[in-house]
Amino acid sequence: MSQIAELRCRTILDSRGNPTVEVDCLLASGAEGRAAVPSGASTGEFEAIELRDGGTPWCGKGVEKALAHVRGEIAGAVVGRDVFEQERIDRALIELDGTPNKGRLGANAILGVSMAVARAAAEECELPLYRYLGGPAARRLPIPLLNVVNGGAHADNNIDFQEFMLAPIGAKSFTSGLRMGVEVYHKLKRRLSEKKLSVAVGDEGGFAPDLPGSDAALEFMTEATADAGYRAGSDLVFALDVAASTFAKSGKYHLDGEGKVLDGDAMIDRYLRLADRFPITSIEDGLAEDDWSSWSRLTARLGERVRIVGDDLFVTQEPRLRRGIAERAANAILIKLNQVGTVSETLAAIRLALEAGFRVIISHRSGETEDHFIADLAVATGAGWIKTGAPCRSDRNAKYNRLLRIEEELGAAAAYGPLQM
Repeated sequence: MSQIAELRCRTILDSRGNPTVEVDCLLASGAEGRAAVPSGASTGEFEAIELRDGGTPWCGKGVEKALAHVRGEIAGAVVGRDVFEQERIDRALIELDGTPNKGRLGANAILGVSMAVARAAAEECELPLYRYLGGPAARRLPIPLLNVVNGGAHADNNIDFQEFMLAPIGAKSFTSGLRMGVEVYHKLKRRLSEKKLSVAVGDEGGFAPDLPGSDAALEFMTEATADAGYRAGSDLVFALDVAASTFAKSGKYHLDGEGKVLDGDAMIDRYLRLADRFPITSIEDGLAEDDWSSWSRLTARLGERVRIVGDDLFVTQEPRLRRGIAERAANAILIKLNQVGTVSETLAAIRLALEAGFRVIISHRSGETEDHFIADLAVATGAGWIKTGAPCRSDRNAKYNRLLRIEEELGAAAAYGPLQM
C-alpha cells in the first residue's frame, strides 16, 4: 500500500510572481504529499538548472516543459515504486535525466517530485516530516538568520552587499529568539523612517534603504538592537551575505555603491575591519565562486571567529564541498535543496559537511512559496541555523511559523541552536 500510485503537478506562483512547479505524490493507500519548488535570484554558476519555457507566456519563465516531464518520463520512472525508497527514487531520476546538472528534465521537475515523495512517505507513517527525515532524536530548533536589510541583487539601492541579518544567539528558545529578532526588525523600521529612509522591502522582506555602504547598514542594526533593549554581540549578532560573485569581474571586486574596486586581499582586509567593528558571526559568499585561493586566505585569517560560509562556492554539491574541505576554503556551508535538485543529495551534502566539522545553515531562496519543507529539514538534520528571510511576507513567515509549531510539539524536549556554535 506504500506504492506510489500517481503524480500530479501544476503551475503556481512564487513570491516574486513567477511561475514555479508544484507536485503531488499520491499513494495507493490514499496518503499523499505536496511540495512546491523555490527559485533563486542570485544563482551560482554551478547550480542544478531549473527548466524554463522561454517565449512570450509568463515573460519566458513558464514551467510547462518541466511539468510535462513530471507527467511523462518522471511519472513513468516513479509510479509503482515504494515511497520509502527515497534514495533509489532520487537516483533513478538523476540517471533518467542523464546530465550533470539536471538540465534535460529540469531540477525544478526532479526536486518537486523528490520533495513530494518525502512528504508522502511521512504522511504514510503518520509522522511529521522532521521526524520522518531525522528520526526520534530530531529535536534541535535552529537559530534564525533574519534578513533585515537588503542590497545587491535583492534590492534597488546603492548597497553592494546583498543581505544583512540578525542572529538571536542569546535566546533560550526558538520562540524567544524569533521574538527578539522581530522586535529589532520593527525598531529598525522606526529608526529608518525617522531618518526619512525607505522602508520598502526587498525580495526577502528586509528593508531596502539607500545607504552609503555596508558600514551604515550595520550601524543602523546596532542602534536598532539597542532600541529594542538588547546588546549587540551577546543577545544578537550579525551576519552578511555578500554575494560577491554578482560584482566580481576579471579578478576584481567592483563595489559600485562605494566607488571602489578591490582585489581578493583587499576584500579580505575589508571583512577583517568589519568584524573588528561589528559583532559579525558569519560571512557568506564573501568572495567569488571561482576565487578559491582567496577563500582559503579568508578562512585562514578570519575563520577562528567567523563562519566563512560557501553558498555559490559549494551550491550544495558534494564534489565542490569536498574541494572546499581539502583546501580549507570555508568552514560552513549554506544548504539549498534546489541547488542540487533532490532530497537525498541534499542530505548527503549535510552529512559530509557535519563530518568535516563544517557549520550548516539551511536556506530558502529569494523566490519562495508557502511551502515550509526547509523548516522540517533544519530540525531533522540538527543543523542549528536557518536562513529564511525577514519576519515579513507570508512566504518567509511560513517557515518561522512552522518552527514555532514544531517547538510547541516537542515541548520540553526541544533544544535551541547547534551543538557547536
